[in-house]
Amino acid sequence: MQNAGMLALGLDWRYLAFNVHPDDLEEAIQGAQQMRFVGLNLTVPHKRLALDLVDSLDASAEEWGAVNTIRFEGLDSQGAWVPMGHPDADAFRELRSVGFNTDADAILRACQEELKTVFSQLEVLLVGVGGAGRVAALKLASAGVKRLHLMNRTISRAEGVQAEIKARYPSCRVEVGYPQVEVDLLVNGTSVGLNPSDPLPLDLDKVRFSRDASVYDMIYQPAETRLLAQARAAGCRVANGLGMLLYQGARALEIWTEGEVPVGAMREALESHIYGRTEGKRKGSS
Repeated sequence: MQNAGMLALGLDWRYLAFNVHPDDLEEAIQGAQQMRFVGLNLTVPHKRLALDLVDSLDASAEEWGAVNTIRFEGLDSQGAWVPMGHPDADAFRELRSVGFNTDADAILRACQEELKTVFSQLEVLLVGVGGAGRVAALKLASAGVKRLHLMNRTISRAEGVQAEIKARYPSCRVEVGYPQVEVDLLVNGTSVGLNPSDPLPLDLDKVRFSRDASVYDMIYQPAETRLLAQARAAGCRVANGLGMLLYQGARALEIWTEGEVPVGAMREALESHIYGRTEGKRKGSS
């Protein structure tokens, strides 16, 4: 996805994957900075750790309490901080790292575009509040949903996110456990479903869907999890996590380049890599 976007923009950049132990994250970030990387993406379990390891936080990282994108910058001759993608980057002597979060906006954009979701006054059930699930909970609360129902394998973690939402978004009603009302939107933020033999992430017999209910699964491979298959059979609109992956990645590339990015080319590369050229569109959403 990122390499396709960079190629379309004519950038002589390369996006690579590295396995870094959490204990080595600070050293890895500093090493990438000194090697004059343009930036980094971070995944679980690094997103919360990075809050204290970067030199500066963008408002998005401060608001959502997690860093999934880092941009390295250098101080130019005019005293301005400039992204390391700048043509004069080799001359910069003073460098810094800036943390951003692109996950929060990505899930809302994916739901809006793929499920035609209007969040105001929705009864939302979110399963899984760790990592991206926690950020999704905060973003959904900020979007004006009527009520947010949180479920998590560890109840105390769900209660912690509940307390955080009550403190930050007091107008949002938030409860822990199965809802006693009809659900308009169900979001799976767990990894349950990655394996075709996995059980459902919750007991669907305990969930009552509204007439126009939607189900969003952050998992994108397989294209249709057991949860999405059963939700589709029940008449719900469904979508998988490919859109969220795409939009958080596209926003990261915008941050690194400070310009528009070829979202269409990035989506095509993503679907081709994960599903083959047509399978992603066919199974990913409806």
